[in-house]
Amino acid sequence: MTLETDDPDGFFGESVAASYDSDSGNAEPGQVDPVVACLARLAGAGRALEFGIGTGRIALALARRGVPVHGIELSRAMLARLAEKPGGAELEVTVGDFSSTVVPGRFTVVYLVFNTIMNLTTQDAQVDCFRNAAAHLAPGGSFVIEVMVPRLQRLPIGERFVPFHVGAQHWGIDEYDVVNQGLVSHHVRFGAGRQERTAVPFRYVWPAELDLMARLAGMTLSGRWGGWRGEPFTASSASHVSVWSTPATPG
Repeated sequence: MTLETDDPDGFFGESVAASYDSDSGNAEPGQVDPVVACLARLAGAGRALEFGIGTGRIALALARRGVPVHGIELSRAMLARLAEKPGGAELEVTVGDFSSTVVPGRFTVVYLVFNTIMNLTTQDAQVDCFRNAAAHLAPGGSFVIEVMVPRLQRLPIGERFVPFHVGAQHWGIDEYDVVNQGLVSHHVRFGAGRQERTAVPFRYVWPAELDLMARLAGMTLSGRWGGWRGEPFTASSASHVSVWSTPATPG
């Protein structure tokens, strides 16, 4: 299934941005705190760069820990929500595509969370993202990605759809294209006179494929866990947090 949009904010325009924090279900302190703890440890005394900063769910909490944060974001609708939050207007943000946009300086950690690597819907764009991350990192710096493991084990042969959430106000169904490594996330929302359907395209990507992208960008895998608290990554893990590092001395 091929989707197109003429919204300058892409698939994360006003209709998505307006309810993004509540719909994502990942803005609670219990979800955010372990992410921030991990990123703050990797950042050390340096700076952090978030690819796809969105509404600032992670960046604001990381900045409150004393880590200087710069963000790159394509959607102005998402950035408008960020600017409305306490401290949001003070963050340095550059509008652009995080696979190619360049910002000044070097960072000790570049991070890309909540499946956002899959917003890049071609392999070439995902490879460019790794190269862009490496170009922004100081020697010995870390590139961190949090992303789902494709749920193909739940997909019977010949089927395309996997429900991931069925509730009173939200239905979520993933549609897989296993030939082209594509994924469309369908959302239907109800309640208070509201009935809305959205569909967002992704390109799912395997851990080993990400490792090869990192290698092409001159980085090597330094850690992989099943979650932000350092849980083991196993065959049954639904997602992973992976860290790749640049050489400690310039090559």
